[in-house]
Amino acid sequence: MTSKITIPGWTGSPTEDRLPDLRQERAVQTRAHVLRAAAEEFAEKGFKSTSIQDVAKRVGMTKGAVYFHFPNKEILAIAVVEAHYSRWPELLEGILAEGHAPLDTVVRVLDGAAEAFATDIVVQAGARLQLERSLIDAQLPQPYVGWTQLLAHLLTSAKEAGELRAGVDPEAAARALVSGFFGVQHVSDTLTGRADLLDRWPEFRDLVMTSLRA
Repeated sequence: MTSKITIPGWTGSPTEDRLPDLRQERAVQTRAHVLRAAAEEFAEKGFKSTSIQDVAKRVGMTKGAVYFHFPNKEILAIAVVEAHYSRWPELLEGILAEGHAPLDTVVRVLDGAAEAFATDIVVQAGARLQLERSLIDAQLPQPYVGWTQLLAHLLTSAKEAGELRAGVDPEAAARALVSGFFGVQHVSDTLTGRADLLDRWPEFRDLVMTSLRA
């Protein structure tokens, strides 16, 4: 299964028209450093308790230098969330290129996402900011919808290939998988800071996938 899949909300960058011209390589690198520092602050303290001064101190810049790249904290938060979502198309494309059967692709994609949630500070920060979206005076990408559409697409392909148990509705199964995956990662974050996520996720995955397979 190697056809290209386009998932709404996983592409594009609404902040682009609000940021300075970053064509110069040094400016691009500096912006990446600021974004990383912001992700670390947001992941640790959340949106409300993080200031531009905190980000500037962490990255070793002045507030004015940070403001040059990100005019306010809301735009910085949006950029971090967008960076979070930018991880998934690359993950998906790499797994599709491996040529797995549809149901195995579902497992590989969710395992890759679990790894990212456990180890990638930008993914962790984006997830926390999405939970705090009511505190952010800006429009963020809608969570969960892209994941549900992707898994529904893959599970429909699995059904057509005879991989799904009779009677399984691909869209209902996709909604259940998304709810389960994000529930597991949230509980792991709450209880252990995601230290046990790569142990807890396989427990849920194996239970659910056994019930889905033909």
